[in-house]
Amino acid sequence: MSGGFGERLRTVIAERGRLCVGIDPHEHLLTEWGLEASAAGSREFGLRVVDAAAGRAGIVKPQVAFFERYGSAGYAALEDVLAASRAAGLMVIADAKRGDIGSTMDAYARAWLTPGSSLEADALTVNPYLGVGSLGDTVTLALAHGKGLFVLAATSNPEAAELQTGRVGAQTVAGRVVHDVTEVNARTTAPGEWGSVGLVVGATVDRAAFGLPETITPPAPILAPGFGHQGATLSDFAALFGSLAPAVVASESRGILAGGAAEVADRIQARLDQLEEAAHG
Repeated sequence: MSGGFGERLRTVIAERGRLCVGIDPHEHLLTEWGLEASAAGSREFGLRVVDAAAGRAGIVKPQVAFFERYGSAGYAALEDVLAASRAAGLMVIADAKRGDIGSTMDAYARAWLTPGSSLEADALTVNPYLGVGSLGDTVTLALAHGKGLFVLAATSNPEAAELQTGRVGAQTVAGRVVHDVTEVNARTTAPGEWGSVGLVVGATVDRAAFGLPETITPPAPILAPGFGHQGATLSDFAALFGSLAPAVVASESRGILAGGAAEVADRIQARLDQLEEAAHG
């Protein structure tokens, strides 16, 4: 795939749906799958999820922490999962939530967003709490390589609500993040196209309480965790996101993975069918 990340994602959604399959090798899931809680087990787990997603879903999201916990062997396992995902034609969102300043953030960006890097992904989740402006060089690098970012705005974990609904002048913290991301996309996006800097907005959050707008122009891709285990249901997708829905990627991990290796493909297809029905029901 070529072109800006926002438009590439738009094409993937149109052709293969908006489901993002999480690759989260929790220790209890490895045990349920009959795999060792090790780098090798996590590698096998990830490759099986990729096989199940290939030809069905269009997007996968490896949770970096579950590989990182095994040190260098875990990173080697993750590299294999990322390579297999790319080879299968899947769009890859690396869920690493990196956030820092200056050369440190630049190094993170180069690791995850440089073509040919062993950790290359199509997009990276990033933390804006050192200021969205601190991500400026990362945005530049991402855009130069046709990559994307998903900036944490209103996350699905309940502990975040107090911070993210806090006020920055007339705006909530979450609202300010959306505002700043929108300004970046307005400067870097052609008319009629989707921006390549997206947002993380949990499916379980009250968007009004978090001070989020009903529309975003230019459209910013939204990565929406919170489906399945955390309580949001795919059948309510359109109602949850309203006019933002066309640019939303619905992410589910444990609800799909808990069925074991034999059920993953069927669960992925069932979620895709639910989302299709929700969009046209």
